Amino acid sequence: MAMHRRHAGRPTGHPPDPWADLRPARPTQAPTTAPMDRPASTPMDPTTAMDAPTAAMDAHASALTDPPAAALTQALLAAKAGYPVMPLTRSKLPAIRSPHRGHPEKPPCRGACGRLGHGVHDASTDPLTVRRMFAAAPWATGYGIACGRPPHHLIGIDLDTKNGADGLTALRFLAEQHGFPLPPTVTVLTPSGGRHLWFTGPPSLPVPNSVGRLAPGIDVRGAGGYLVGPGSLTTHGRYVLAADTPPRPAPVPDTLLTLLTAPPPPAHREPPYGVPPQPAAALIRFVRASPRGQRNARLFWAACRAQESGLGQELAARLTEAACHTGLSAEEARATIASAARHG
Repeated sequence: MAMHRRHAGRPTGHPPDPWADLRPARPTQAPTTAPMDRPASTPMDPTTAMDAPTAAMDAHASALTDPPAAALTQALLAAKAGYPVMPLTRSKLPAIRSPHRGHPEKPPCRGACGRLGHGVHDASTDPLTVRRMFAAAPWATGYGIACGRPPHHLIGIDLDTKNGADGLTALRFLAEQHGFPLPPTVTVLTPSGGRHLWFTGPPSLPVPNSVGRLAPGIDVRGAGGYLVGPGSLTTHGRYVLAADTPPRPAPVPDTLLTLLTAPPPPAHREPPYGVPPQPAAALIRFVRASPRGQRNARLFWAACRAQESGLGQELAARLTEAACHTGLSAEEARATIASAARHG
């Protein structure tokens, strides 16, 4: 497959690394999107990762005793690197209330009135505007980063792990099924155990927001959406950088961009008789290609998808054979498939 092309219109210079003062002193893990035996990253509290031990202690103390001040500091660093930011509450909502509450505008006002309180439309890279927003919301303990805005045209891939979903495995399945790479990129770990992958997109092709459209456990933050910035404190915990996060997001792979911008699928229709509703062959290939350390996870995920499609019993033998091809024993494979059946 051809190498990924640089999107036209992307900034060619190298903006400053906004996370330089938030990093661990010595990286210890591999990039989070590369295959490996266990989760590629461990939570790192960015407020404790300063270069000097004294600075690390001061930053950590500040984050614990004055979360709003820490959020402002981190938001200003992100804004300096070209990421439009806005203050968020602990519930991850825009911290400034709408000036039009009780009197909704038609069409909705997106900031033309000149007042604050328009959510993601307030997001700015101007330091004076950022300070003004945080001054208007002194209770803000986090910050949001607007997606789809220049110069980065950020695209966020939210990989969830709640309610039985496995967004990372689902994304790896899509990558193998469609033949695109998953390059190392900025990765933020969420308090729930999920992760956000950041990519840059082309300015001429906005990516829409979506929930579960690509696959269960994969949400997309595009134009009009926002991501919770690293270092933000929420009711469920702190959003933190993954170990070895690169200084800048990688360009979104072309094939993934095509999937992200494709029109929504037509209304569900029953497949013709004899045609399985789930790409069974793709599931088998996905299991057979499992690297060491992902074998059980991939087998479990594929078996769950087979169960959802009503093909659990029909594919059990083929999934077992595929798992044995990777080095799992038949007993291990059957136990994992049985666990998936109970899960479903």
